[in-house]
Amino acid sequence: MAAENRSAARLAASQALYQMEVTGKGVKEILAEFETWWIGQEVEGEQYKPAEIAFFRSIVSGVVEHQFAIDRAVDETLAQGWPLRRIEALMRAILRAGAFELLKRGDIPARVAIKEYVDVAGAFFDRDEAGMINAVLDSLARKIRVSEFTT
Repeated sequence: MAAENRSAARLAASQALYQMEVTGKGVKEILAEFETWWIGQEVEGEQYKPAEIAFFRSIVSGVVEHQFAIDRAVDETLAQGWPLRRIEALMRAILRAGAFELLKRGDIPARVAIKEYVDVAGAFFDRDEAGMINAVLDSLARKIRVSEFTT
């Protein structure tokens, strides 16, 4: 159940980051909105799973707090000529959330974070886009979490 709640938190965090970007809402407003109206609720006929709220908040707040470093790390990982700002907004949100976990949450194994965000991407996009999320996060993880990939 805890793993499922963390998966739901990652999905909600990616959606919240996307909403922040497209609506211009601030972090406090978006956290309150998601915790009140989305997480664990039925929205437009879709049942949203309960999420680990502290983990959801950690991801959203962490991405906002470290966005400059996260964006720089993702930009350096993307193919030349494709800066993060050229990526579709929801994909950008997923990449930022995944990069946050890789950069700032050493308590979470890199392969777990990558798989989870590929699954999030798969909920919204076709295989090619999910594959791109996988490739970018895997490449980033291999640069910053070298020890997890050499054993």
